[in-house]
Amino acid sequence: MPAYALTIFVGAFLLFEIEPIVGKRVLPWFGGAPAVWTTCLLFFQLVLLGGYLYAHALSRKARPAAQRNVHLALLGLALGLLILGAAAWGSPVLPGPGWKPEGGASPIPGILALLTVSVGLPY
Repeated sequence: MPAYALTIFVGAFLLFEIEPIVGKRVLPWFGGAPAVWTTCLLFFQLVLLGGYLYAHALSRKARPAAQRNVHLALLGLALGLLILGAAAWGSPVLPGPGWKPEGGASPIPGILALLTVSVGLPY
């Protein structure tokens, strides 16, 4: 039972802590328009849905030992990316100032790329 509680806690932490922190950080970079916040919410909801689809597909297609190995490999990769992010940006999830947009183009592709690189796999 404690493993389920830990899983629920980590999921809630990602939903209610990481999403607003990262969204708040990138909001002024892209002009603070409602479309920026909406794009952040869209990204996090789509990645969450993708995670659910991944878990469902893996549980239906793979044996428990293979499931464990895939999960451990992805967790190791996510941890490695967090360590690299912390080394490069000073924070494991908040992107560095090099990601600030420079032109007046549509911010949506830039926001999606930034979120994918900074928090995509760990989320």
